[in-house]
Amino acid sequence: MPEKLRIREAIVVEGRYDKNTLSQVVDAVILETCGFGIFSSEETVKLLKFYADRVGLIVLTDSDGAGFTIRNRIRGCIAADKLKHAYIPDVYGRERRKKTASKEGKLGVEGMDGEVLRQCLVRAGATVIGGEDTKRGGISRWDMYSLGLNGKPGSAAARAELCRRLGLPERLGADALLDALNTMGLTAADDIFDAYR
Repeated sequence: MPEKLRIREAIVVEGRYDKNTLSQVVDAVILETCGFGIFSSEETVKLLKFYADRVGLIVLTDSDGAGFTIRNRIRGCIAADKLKHAYIPDVYGRERRKKTASKEGKLGVEGMDGEVLRQCLVRAGATVIGGEDTKRGGISRWDMYSLGLNGKPGSAAARAELCRRLGLPERLGADALLDALNTMGLTAADDIFDAYR
């Protein structure tokens, strides 16, 4: 088993099974939202703000509708400069502990392979203690527009295809994709964008 990643930021997940899976991969503070409990618990929001102010937060929720709803709630509570977003890919199946698949049929954080989780966190720009700093890219809103990824007919389909190629959830909107691309250190000149020129 690879050595655990030591990450400076606190990582926010939806629930205890996600936390259990992630704790086998990283050495970091892992916080739970208790699913939609974040909408009714001011204490949870205060705790997230506490860690955001001190070490920053990485949001790692499932790639289904509920995960994006929780992610957006966090985005509304925490300053953008204190927040990083890690996205798991759309993988269809069911978690071992469940008898049936989720409503959308996708695996959540708890069902992801450890290496996939490691890659998601590094791509999100996690500060790995004792590792190399991850770089930020230089993609702008104009780059997104000129590549046909926003504001043009077919933009949603183009974004979904790019997300599929990069192993990101297809549900990402233009702003979330822009954030993800920049935290991955990509630029508009990278080969991945050749299909969109």
